[in-house]
Amino acid sequence: MRGRLAQQREVVAVLPAAGRSLRLAPLPCSKEVLPIGFGPIPGIQETRPKVVSHYLLECLRKAGVRKGYVVIRQGKWDIPAYWGDGEILGMDLAYVVIEGSSGPPDTIDRAYPFIKDKVVAFGFPDIIFCPRDIFTKLLARLDRSGGDAVLALFPAHDPKAMDMIDIDENLRVREIHLKPKTTRLRYAWLCAAWTPVFTEFLHQFLHRVRKGCSVGLVGNRKIDPQGDIPVGAVLAAAVQVGLKIEGVTFPTGRYIDIGTPQALSVVQRFISHSRI
Repeated sequence: MRGRLAQQREVVAVLPAAGRSLRLAPLPCSKEVLPIGFGPIPGIQETRPKVVSHYLLECLRKAGVRKGYVVIRQGKWDIPAYWGDGEILGMDLAYVVIEGSSGPPDTIDRAYPFIKDKVVAFGFPDIIFCPRDIFTKLLARLDRSGGDAVLALFPAHDPKAMDMIDIDENLRVREIHLKPKTTRLRYAWLCAAWTPVFTEFLHQFLHRVRKGCSVGLVGNRKIDPQGDIPVGAVLAAAVQVGLKIEGVTFPTGRYIDIGTPQALSVVQRFISHSRI
């Protein structure tokens, strides 16, 4: 059953797919459509290869999300060529084409005219996770709590490579630490759902960055190897100004980011063990 928030506003997915996959280069295709597993495909009797982004889109579809915006860089035409209008997923997909981006927040913001008045379900198409009902739980929490954003929190494999989340006993986010050298925190965030309040905050945050109001954030390779602005920086700023950011913990959840050769070499084992 759709919650009150979903009844009042349409829920749409946003997928950032404008990166260059430098850690995996050279690749014969965009990372998002790299075949990595096998599974059933609607309308086809036999098992077929599944591409990286299929796993995230399946989770979104499972939560009842029917529309999505995929933001791609010019040249990554194999993504719309593969997914088309999304019919194979039972979704309606549209594509926003950009020339370049200062990082995932900038990529998300290019879809601003289409999403500014909608609830957003957000995930990285190169991260695979389980359980598969994550977005169902995120949207339910967002609807129930009246927050501005809800994060999916997983036990971090390597805290130095993640945005670590400090939460209180009510699961409200108190602080976000971007790739800390040391920490006692357990949880990192992987995906999120948010209201137009956070979409507008992100939009205005990037406007200030472009005006030079966030010295030290752009090009900071301590928080991103390529010097991109991370989504975690926007979330951390939102917490600091008092937006209501909450979490849903998945203590036994599992994930893998296929953005490195090491992870790519074991992803099929992960998929098999996770039964996804």
